[in-house]
Amino acid sequence: MTEPESRDRSAGKPRRPPTIHDVAAVAGVSRGTVSRVLQGGHNVSTASREAVQAAIDELGYVVNRAARSLVTQRSGSVAFLLTEPQERFFEDPNFTTLLRGCTQALAAHDIPLLLMTAGDEAERRRVTRYLAAGHVDGVLLVSSHRGNPMIEHLREAGIPMVCCGKPLGQRGRVSYVAADDREGAKDMVRHLAESGRTRIATVAGPQDTPGGVERLLGYREVLDEYGLAHDERLVAYGDYTRAGGEAGAAELLAAAPDLDALFVASDLMADGALTALDRAGRSVPEDVAVGGFDDSPTALTTRPPLTTVRQPWDRISSEMVRLLLAQIAGDTAPTVILPTELVVRDSA
Repeated sequence: MTEPESRDRSAGKPRRPPTIHDVAAVAGVSRGTVSRVLQGGHNVSTASREAVQAAIDELGYVVNRAARSLVTQRSGSVAFLLTEPQERFFEDPNFTTLLRGCTQALAAHDIPLLLMTAGDEAERRRVTRYLAAGHVDGVLLVSSHRGNPMIEHLREAGIPMVCCGKPLGQRGRVSYVAADDREGAKDMVRHLAESGRTRIATVAGPQDTPGGVERLLGYREVLDEYGLAHDERLVAYGDYTRAGGEAGAAELLAAAPDLDALFVASDLMADGALTALDRAGRSVPEDVAVGGFDDSPTALTTRPPLTTVRQPWDRISSEMVRLLLAQIAGDTAPTVILPTELVVRDSA
């Protein structure tokens, strides 16, 4: 067997990158077998697949994505599109957690992930032009506010997409993966009620987002369940930022100073709410029990550590990737709703 040029270590001879033909020669299989292994290993024996992988490792072979895209008419990449201002990506740890999970899930398929943001109309136009030009095979769409124009732009361009969270007003039209926001909120408010709290307030999320709507519904349903009065003075609205949670808690303390528990619709807002409570001289959990939502890294850094509702970020990431790859392959992608988990710490 002739050694491929890429393995020639003779002085003065430039090394060219190894090709699929070199891999086939070293593995002792056909070029077609190598190609099938690179495309997922369908209809390839275990022995052949292992031989090809060993040859790839030995030669340092890297897939020529440009050449592959000419044949498959696919780019071989996926976009992670955050429809929020760029600063939100750096402030909210949920976004980085989700990005990391999606990157890892796609890495198993040797697919790179492009991070893109579209927080205003100018960015949306630029991103839409780029995506419609075929630079990615699909989009993982994150943070879908009601009326988000990117959903329609992607639909019109025929680009496969999966949303993180149930997109409002798009029932049956868009594939999505979501945590069960309503049940998670109910678990938290039940926990507060069963600990003897009777004046349970909430800082709800934005009401143009699925989490904001569903978590507020869960809160209200449990008030009914325990016979606790609905008092609009116990409801404030935030924007999933630390500052929004602080402002919401301050508003509640001014309107209902007798509140003894606070359900905050995100951990980041809960961190801000703890600041407002501390400034008002309220101890946690003695005077006011506090619960958040997400179980983000923020929940472990608050003082006291935050009782919260865990979203299964690893499963959300992997399911989003699974559904998107199915769409790219031409299959119909369903929706997936995943259970949450109450995590009890010192704040409630």
